[in-house]
Amino acid sequence: GGRQPSRHPLTRAGDTGAGGTGPAAPARAPDRRGASTPFPGGMSDDGLMSDPNAAPGLRERKRLATRRAIQVAVLDLIVEHGLDAVTVDMVSRRADVSPRTFFNYFPSKEEAVVGDPPALPDGRDLERFVAQRDEPVLSSLIQLLTHAVESATVDRELVVLRRRVLRAHPDLLARRIASTRVFEERLTTVVAQRMAADEGVADDAVDASLLSRAHLVSLVSIATLRHAWAEWIDDDDVDHLSDMRYSLRARMEASFVELGRLVTREVR
Repeated sequence: GGRQPSRHPLTRAGDTGAGGTGPAAPARAPDRRGASTPFPGGMSDDGLMSDPNAAPGLRERKRLATRRAIQVAVLDLIVEHGLDAVTVDMVSRRADVSPRTFFNYFPSKEEAVVGDPPALPDGRDLERFVAQRDEPVLSSLIQLLTHAVESATVDRELVVLRRRVLRAHPDLLARRIASTRVFEERLTTVVAQRMAADEGVADDAVDASLLSRAHLVSLVSIATLRHAWAEWIDDDDVDHLSDMRYSLRARMEASFVELGRLVTREVR
């Protein structure tokens, strides 16, 4: 028969969910020449929410620069020599780090290729989303998902290079897709919290019907994100950094506007 309603206690807004991870610490993602582009903040080293507009400290900038250097090195080397021929020692030499430092950041060369999946913010941002009452869920999700996507993909050069390698290695692409399933589960839990609060349903009284609707909202939102990401990454004819009309955030907002028109039948 059909799905039977079941009780499903929800996690709190600050929990990470099954296998989830918190957002990256506030930082700027350096380019190959050491320049940097800002992305929204997250949890600071002391566990407190940071100011998303605050500049990161020197230690955090070095950490992110090292992490990026390792990823660029492994991707470049795979393009040059092929996946099987690339070793951790080769990657470490190219990134100018020790193998020990490499393993402090990634457990294997494959994980360095796959990279970091998007992650929802914790703390006040998440609590604000759950408590929001004056706009629809999809509208509230834009702000929340902007952080998740920009923190994972703001470095467009790295994204383009990673996509090239993943397209040539379906097994690694499958790993990347699998890593986003954790994000999907986490998003579903958070949306269910919001919908339960909207409907006055206690956390321990959420049934399968509400969870199913929350999952639908999550899947639609993720599909919209993918549309925005594809529009952003495939457009090579504009200056993505200086012209905010073509930024990832702008693409996301445009995609969600189009989604809103579709669901309200405004498309002619």
